[in-house]
Amino acid sequence: MPKHKKGAYHLETSHAALSPGETIAMLRELKDWTQEQLAKASGIAATNISQLENGRLTLGKQRAVALGEAFGVHPATLLFSDIPLKKVA
Repeated sequence: MPKHKKGAYHLETSHAALSPGETIAMLRELKDWTQEQLAKASGIAATNISQLENGRLTLGKQRAVALGEAFGVHPATLLFSDIPLKKVA
């Protein structure tokens, strides 16, 4: 497996347009986390996690950074989930 430079990201082609909330829910489910577990990992209240996933709360930069750190993904993955990453990075 080739080694990547620290901070280097491999940009994939988007296969589906997901809202930020759908992306959060998908990543949470892939980690097999409850909303409460994600809340603990990110420092964002579980009620806000639910509202984000259901599109009733705007993600915003601070929440994207906190969630990105919890998931181990770049915040742009969450903020711009409907835009192909090649246009973001």
